[in-house]
Amino acid sequence: MRKGFTLVELLIVIMVIAILIGIALPRFGGMRDEGNTTKAAAELRTLQAAVESRYMHTNPHAYPVAGGTWETALTLTTVVPQIIGAPLYDPFGANSTTQYRYALNGAYYVIWSLGPNRTSTITGISATGTVAPAATGDDIFVSNGTPGSGGF
Repeated sequence: MRKGFTLVELLIVIMVIAILIGIALPRFGGMRDEGNTTKAAAELRTLQAAVESRYMHTNPHAYPVAGGTWETALTLTTVVPQIIGAPLYDPFGANSTTQYRYALNGAYYVIWSLGPNRTSTITGISATGTVAPAATGDDIFVSNGTPGSGGF
């Protein structure tokens, strides 16, 4: 009697392994999105602390101006205390930094990440502190105004 496995037995084992991998892979994608959501929320809290610190330590008090380099005002070595050393990148955006807008009256701001669907629905914040639009989808955001869904 010969020892070893037949070709049919090997194919069955390979097929079972392939089925198990097919079941497990989609779960890893969801775990990656959960990890990125946690990372984005933590980084947004850090940015919020940096924005509030800058507001408290400038005279007259002012939030950073929105635009492509808003984080630069938070990372300069002249900012004391320095909370972030470099711009933070959105874990859901391809090489994009976190988004930031402030109200025209300068009293409110919103900082947000794109969220798991990787598209932004937030357009800004009103002069009354309401994040616009009110239904923000899966965007993850922090604000000193009225929080909506997705705020931390």
